[in-house]
Amino acid sequence: MSAELIIYGLIFIGVLVLVEGLYLVSFGKSISMNSRVNRRLEMLNKGGRREEVLEQLRKEMRQHMKAKSIPLYSLLANKAQKAAIAFTPKQLIGIMAGLSFVAFMGLSIGTETSTPIRIAMSIVIGIGAVFFWISSKANKRMAMIEEQLPDAVELMVRSLKVGHPFSSAIQIVSKEVKDPLGTEFGVIADESAYGKDVGEALKEMAERLEMQDMRFLAVAVTIQQQSGGNLAEILAGLAQVIRARFRLFRRVKAITAEAKWSGKFLSAFPIIALIVINVGDPHYYDEVREHEMFIPGCIAVGLFLAVNLFVMRMLTNIKV
Repeated sequence: MSAELIIYGLIFIGVLVLVEGLYLVSFGKSISMNSRVNRRLEMLNKGGRREEVLEQLRKEMRQHMKAKSIPLYSLLANKAQKAAIAFTPKQLIGIMAGLSFVAFMGLSIGTETSTPIRIAMSIVIGIGAVFFWISSKANKRMAMIEEQLPDAVELMVRSLKVGHPFSSAIQIVSKEVKDPLGTEFGVIADESAYGKDVGEALKEMAERLEMQDMRFLAVAVTIQQQSGGNLAEILAGLAQVIRARFRLFRRVKAITAEAKWSGKFLSAFPIIALIVINVGDPHYYDEVREHEMFIPGCIAVGLFLAVNLFVMRMLTNIKV
């Protein structure tokens, strides 16, 4: 039993590594957000035309919300859009199917469980690995955007103070800031170059990312366009507000960290204890395993653990 659990975990990790490898091979290292040059600039440097690069990036950023009608895919669509996953929805579904097959082959080689259980577990591993991968990508990308935004706004303020128009300030941000925000502002710079209103482009990006600070930026730019005023002073004040909210968010996160990890530990401890007991004495539960209340009791414990995680998450989920 313990050996099979280890095999399940190793196969899950292997599937995660495989999907990340496919992603990097398909779209290049710059898509990992660790490159010094953002992805848009790298695509342009490779000879891509500006309108072609813009069209590809816009498609990647918006394609997942258009696929919400696909059954069960709506659970992934919001996260995939925030992560700007370059795989199309059909490709992601195909990857889930392929990874499920790989997991089934691994379970068939490494375990002796029955075929229906292997099929069920392989589907769970294939879909769960892709969901976990997309969720981690989305969380990392949104955290980086929130951290980069104040610096980007201050860079725009400095550009405006030396006399650059706002469209030029957007272009400077798109060239100087790393991904993911560099490519996002690069798309806005290209859209404004082809005639789209900058305020409207910022508003669309804020709604797509569901980011409150970006909404503040879009509203500030739109109001300045309609009523006039010193945009540099408005953005300087906005940068201070964003930094203050970011510091408050970090402080709240530090304060609630103990409660969050307590909930995770209390939920994980029974499972860890079960594994340790089975490794130390595989026959420990033999006397009660056949009891009629054994399976309902296990289900009840699992439900209580899930409720514990949910309640602790609700108590520590403080909006800033």
